[in-house]
Amino acid sequence: MVQKRFYSITELTREFGVSTRTLRFYEDEGLLQPERRGRTRLYSEKERVLIKEILRSRRIGLTLAEIRDMQNLFHRPPTEIDQLKQTMHEIKSRRDDLRQKRRDIDEMMGELDIAEETCLARLAEIGVGT
Repeated sequence: MVQKRFYSITELTREFGVSTRTLRFYEDEGLLQPERRGRTRLYSEKERVLIKEILRSRRIGLTLAEIRDMQNLFHRPPTEIDQLKQTMHEIKSRRDDLRQKRRDIDEMMGELDIAEETCLARLAEIGVGT
């Protein structure tokens, strides 16, 4: 029998560099459901993966509602034909949104590169080395 691995809230806050308050907030929002033993929260490997996905999603600017929708797409596959068609539509929409965000980020990175080059050129003009 394989022993199920659990993580304490302290282990996960250290691993992911977030506060206990953050993890409790995600739990209050329904994004995480750790097991409870008394007042102790025990996070499974599945919960650990969800935390990783939530934090990645937050870094790219998704709202909690969008993260919840994504979790539903990834972790609760539909079963009926209409649900499958709706899910496929949502997947396409999410991909389109993410592609647009990628284009926007690439464009902003290019603008930052130009701004940096301008600053470096000006510093060189006034004789300040970097």
